[in-house]
Amino acid sequence: MKFSPLGRSDLTVSNICLGSMTWGLQNTQEDANQQIEYALNQQINFIDTAEMYAIPPSPDTYGKTESIIGNWLSNNQNKRKDIVLASKIAGGLPWIRGGSSITGKNVELAVDASLQRLQTDYIDLFQLHWPNREFPHFGKHWPNQINFSQTTTEQETENMLDILQGLARCISAGKIRYCGLSDDTPWGINTYLKLSEQHNLPRIVSIQNEFNLLQTKDSPYLIENCIREDIAYLPWSPLATGLLTGKYINNARPEGSRWTLGNARGLFRDTENAQNAAAAYIEIAKNYSITPAQLALAWCKQVYGVTSTIIGATSLEQLKENVDAFAIDLNEEALGEINRVLKAYPAPF
Repeated sequence: MKFSPLGRSDLTVSNICLGSMTWGLQNTQEDANQQIEYALNQQINFIDTAEMYAIPPSPDTYGKTESIIGNWLSNNQNKRKDIVLASKIAGGLPWIRGGSSITGKNVELAVDASLQRLQTDYIDLFQLHWPNREFPHFGKHWPNQINFSQTTTEQETENMLDILQGLARCISAGKIRYCGLSDDTPWGINTYLKLSEQHNLPRIVSIQNEFNLLQTKDSPYLIENCIREDIAYLPWSPLATGLLTGKYINNARPEGSRWTLGNARGLFRDTENAQNAAAAYIEIAKNYSITPAQLALAWCKQVYGVTSTIIGATSLEQLKENVDAFAIDLNEEALGEINRVLKAYPAPF
């Protein structure tokens, strides 16, 4: 296992982060226990969750994943020190704090609620699940999909300052150690950094965005920003919600799979070009006698600037397959074949 600093923090994380969003809907407490134990035995020390989980989000699944992790922590208190535990605050969902946006006060409320569910005294990394402003993620990265002038820079900056002040209060109280972003942009990163410096407030140490063979828009621009500013870059959905495993090729919908559960944003990744690109990657994986999932993960982990890749699984067998991918080093020939597909389908959804 390889380890890297989590940005400009004193935390060191494995290059695999165990994602947990299926725990509480597709996975039971027993499933989660097995996955956590297996991950720790593989020297994975980084676990990511969120108050919003399990996925897809709903009033019924809200908080269930954190509660499952909390049950495990309660029964394994001696292992808490071995884990870098990350969670996130959500804004704008009607069943979470009445649909209110992320504010400094809501950060404090969310941290207290997460700590109770997680049955721990502190969260190592507390992240903003998404910005309050519109953001170019979840398929909204095409020209003119977002009008960035709908709010003023002053309004956004005042809100971000208020959020940082709430995070600072949580850090001062010992409830969280560091703070990070998710689904944000270079402007978001740099504005938070500027505010931190101007007002002597906590500095963000990480950002997690979707990044995979079908979604590479963060490279090179946002990733350069992360490298220059010492921000850990944490790809989420490196398998494009399962499309890169091949399970959804030719409109297949395996029973119980994520694409059968519904999605508030729709199946925006399911396009003809995305299907064609995934099929091409599957053929490359066959040529090198690895699984499609392993090809996608081995590619992701070798991208310069990636700190730790967030993986998830609905079975222990899937988790083992995914973890094994990080021991695979793709040779120049394989990377060349992958690059040809990337260039043929640079933005397939």
